[in-house]
Amino acid sequence: MFYGQKLVNNFYKYKRKAWQSVCPIIKRCISTRKPPRILFFGTDNFSLPSLQGLHQNCSQNLGVVTSFKSPSNCVRSYAEREKLPLQRWPITETECADYDLGVVVSFGHMIPAHIINAFPRGMINVHASLLPRWRGAAPIIYSIMKDDARTGVSIMKIEPHHFDIGAILAQREVPIRRDVYMPELHASLALLGADLLVDTVNNLSDRLKDAKPQENATASYAPKITSKITEILWTELSADELYARHRALYGYKNLTTSFLDKHIQLLALRLPENQLTVQPPGHFSYQRSRKSLLIGCAQGTQLEVLQLRVEGRKPMSAQDFSNGFVRQASSLQFTLNKKVAC
Repeated sequence: MFYGQKLVNNFYKYKRKAWQSVCPIIKRCISTRKPPRILFFGTDNFSLPSLQGLHQNCSQNLGVVTSFKSPSNCVRSYAEREKLPLQRWPITETECADYDLGVVVSFGHMIPAHIINAFPRGMINVHASLLPRWRGAAPIIYSIMKDDARTGVSIMKIEPHHFDIGAILAQREVPIRRDVYMPELHASLALLGADLLVDTVNNLSDRLKDAKPQENATASYAPKITSKITEILWTELSADELYARHRALYGYKNLTTSFLDKHIQLLALRLPENQLTVQPPGHFSYQRSRKSLLIGCAQGTQLEVLQLRVEGRKPMSAQDFSNGFVRQASSLQFTLNKKVAC
């Protein structure tokens, strides 16, 4: 089993047992202040630890708003199992009347001004980056893909009409390992965000009073991921950049190229420990001793492919690909895609 696949398996174990993971958060919820009545907005596995932390210790009056579109919505499942008041998005101001504070975690919908203003203490959001860096829908992916040394979580106020621009109530930072895959970082930031959210709610008056505006001049953006970002530009991207993109998209999308007019997905990659035979970008050779395809990338760098999928076929090893496809080719070169924006 490849290393990245092990991370994904661990990630899905985390989904099933997320409530156990918030135990350290629960033990820290010892504030004697009366917590605000909270209406929670969330939809996915990044949201779930925050909902559990608030439910277990930090709110006497907690409701949930989520989308009913997906049958696998874990936030909805948790709310129904725990018999929390549950509302289908969208909602009206009337449905906010019993709550002091709105909390948004990975919700995926812009909250209109009339809903924000319906809460006496406003609305706050857990965002998976150190704002103002990586505003937008895909901060975890971009932090890995752009080789950031650190990332973290931010708790911010929600403002009308724009995503991720509100004043910062709290932040917590973590390093990014050079070999980390997206599912692992996603899971760890979900727990970190839940921990920081509980602390913020328990000290809400102080956090709101000390909130600091974001520096818009230093903002960067992480827009929604599209399939174009998976297309490999062998002449433009170095092996390090491609490996970072592979780890950033792992479990969500695969890097793609083409060979003999066939669409190819690259499933398992690694960087060679030492520089091997230099090949032009997109050209490759099968390395029998390493059981890998060695592919030339930009800047004279090399990338190894261990597993891939040819369109219409099941995943196969580099050795099987070499035996089944390479022998048919007159030129051992993947297609050099045109440059696309990302």
